[in-house]
Amino acid sequence: MRRLDPTRIFLILRGGSAFFHTLIFTVNLVYQAETVALSPLQLVLVGTTLEMSAFLFEAPTGILADVYSRRLSVIIGVALMGIGFVIEGSFPFFAAVLLNQVLWGLGYTFTSGATEAWLADEIGEEAAGPVFLRGSQVGQIASLLAIPLSVALATIAIQLPIVLGGLLFLGLALFLWLSMPETGFTPTPDDERTSWRQMVETAQAGVQMVRSRPLLRVILAVSLVVGLYSEGYDRLWTPHLLDNFTFPILFGLQPIVWFGVIRAGSTLFSIAATEIARRKRITESGGRLVSLMMLLDGAMVFALLALAWAGNFWVALIALWVFSTARSSLEPLDSAWIVRHTSGSARATAISFSSQLNAIGQVVGGPAVGWIGTVVSLPAALTASALLMSPILPLLLRGKRMERERES
Repeated sequence: MRRLDPTRIFLILRGGSAFFHTLIFTVNLVYQAETVALSPLQLVLVGTTLEMSAFLFEAPTGILADVYSRRLSVIIGVALMGIGFVIEGSFPFFAAVLLNQVLWGLGYTFTSGATEAWLADEIGEEAAGPVFLRGSQVGQIASLLAIPLSVALATIAIQLPIVLGGLLFLGLALFLWLSMPETGFTPTPDDERTSWRQMVETAQAGVQMVRSRPLLRVILAVSLVVGLYSEGYDRLWTPHLLDNFTFPILFGLQPIVWFGVIRAGSTLFSIAATEIARRKRITESGGRLVSLMMLLDGAMVFALLALAWAGNFWVALIALWVFSTARSSLEPLDSAWIVRHTSGSARATAISFSSQLNAIGQVVGGPAVGWIGTVVSLPAALTASALLMSPILPLLLRGKRMERERES
C-alpha cells in the first residue's frame, strides 16, 4: 500500500482506536466485576497495575519515539494493546486481567506522545490543533457506532467484544505498518547513534524545557491531579451502579443494555460539545482554551458528587452523562494545550512526562480510593475522587492568568 495523507491516517487511527476501545469497554468493567468476580479493591488494583506499567515505561518509550521513529512507536503500541485484550477476554482470571494491564500500559506508552508529536511534525504545530479536535469527533462517532455492536455481542458472550476488539487492534497495527508516512521527522543516523547517550540527551532537553517554561509546569501539575482522581472513578462507577441502583426495565432487555445506553448518551453529548469548541476555534487562543477547561472541570466535580449521592437511577444517569461529556471534551483540549507549549525534538518526551505524572497520580490515588470503597462505601469513594479532583480549578485559574499575560 502507498503511504496516505498524515491527517487521514491520524483520523483513521483515532476513529479505529475509539471504535475498538468502545467495543471492549462498554462491557469490560461488567466482565471484570461479574464474570471474573473482582472485588472493588481488586478492580482498583487492576487499574494500579496499568498505571504502574505506564509509569515505568512512559519516559523510555517517549524518548525512543524522539530518537528512533514515532511511526514505529505507534505501530508497536497498537499491536501490544491488541495482544493484551485478546488475552484478557480469552482467560477470565485475575492473573490474565493483570497481564493485560501490563501489555496495555506498555502499548499505550508507545503511542502516548508519539502520536501527537508525529502529527505535529507531519502537518505543523498550528494545523495540528484543529485536527486534534476533528480526531476527537471522529473517535466519538466511531464510539457511538461500536456501542450497539458491543452490547449485541455481549448478550451472546460477554467476553466476545473484548476478544474481537483485541483482534481489530492487531489489524489496525498492520494497516499502519503499510500506510503510515513519516517525512517530517529525521531520526539520528545509525553511525551517529549512541543509543543511551542520545536518549539521556533527549530526556535532558525535555527536563530543561519544563524548567524554563512556568506555564508548562502548570500543565504538568494538572496532569498529576487528573491522575489522582481518575482511577477511583474509572474503576468504581460501574459497581456503584450495579450495587446501589435498580436498573429500569428497558424493553425487556438484559441490564447490560443500560451500559450501552449510558455510553451512547455520553458520546452524543460529547460530539456536540467538541463541535462547538472546534467551530469557535477555541484552540487558537490559550486564554479561551483554559477558560473552557475550567468550565468543564468544574462541571465534572459537581457531577461526580451528584453521582456519588444520587437518590435514584435517573439522577445518577444524568450525572454520568454530564461527567463523561465534559471529560471527553477535555481530552483534545489537553493535547492542544501541551502542544502549544512544547517544541522541537523533545516534544514527545515532554508529552510523555505529562502522561507519567498522570500515572503517578493514579498509582497514589487509586488504592486509597479503593480502600475507602471497601471499608466505607462506594459513594464515599466517589466523593473522595471528587475532592482529589478539586485542586485542578485553582491550577487552571493560574494557567489562565499566565496565558493572558503571554497574549497581551
